[in-house]
Amino acid sequence: MRYLPLLLLAASLSTQAAVPLPPDVDPKSLSRLPLIPRSSLDAEGQRIFDAINTAVTGKQEEFPRQGPPNSSMYSLAVAEPFDRMNQLLRKTVAGRGYFEICTLLAAREYDQEYEWAAHEPAAKAAGIGAATIDAIRYNRSPAGLPEKDRVLIEFGRQLLKQHRLDTPTYNKMVELFGKQGMVEMAMSLGDYVMTAILLNAVNQQVPADRPLNLPINNK
Repeated sequence: MRYLPLLLLAASLSTQAAVPLPPDVDPKSLSRLPLIPRSSLDAEGQRIFDAINTAVTGKQEEFPRQGPPNSSMYSLAVAEPFDRMNQLLRKTVAGRGYFEICTLLAAREYDQEYEWAAHEPAAKAAGIGAATIDAIRYNRSPAGLPEKDRVLIEFGRQLLKQHRLDTPTYNKMVELFGKQGMVEMAMSLGDYVMTAILLNAVNQQVPADRPLNLPINNK
């Protein structure tokens, strides 16, 4: 599930100072959208709810997870394929670490703190080095990074910032990741851009016990 990396945040050593929530943010969902009770849904809605939420803990839940699960379930018919696509992309032939690089590139581009807080620990757990993560965090040049990291960052930045991809970078991506891997990396970027936009729309806040490690004014 797209929210599984949040479980890794408990290992973080730094926390953010408690600040008042914006007045339109629900204190339980930490967003503009209150948590949807499972019991308020019809049978089909509960099936979708369980497909998205219960798989994480293996037990029936009454409320969804904060973030994308709760927000997306305000459109149940969309929520299920949205979640399913994410699960499939996590199994990309390129490897989990490169999927996580894509999530960080999208979070960085959209200044999405919740997304970044979820996926920085996941990227580290998947073997992505601190230099690569910091190059994305601080919008630094990827020069000197491992080749696949460098090329993927260039690929992502071109698509996210210029909305185009030059031929040399395309060819290098196919050489390093194969055509399927290149396609899945492009789709992973798009998946997390969509998630970032959704989370920004609902003003999703990061829980107070999780670090804020994305310098949103550093462009």
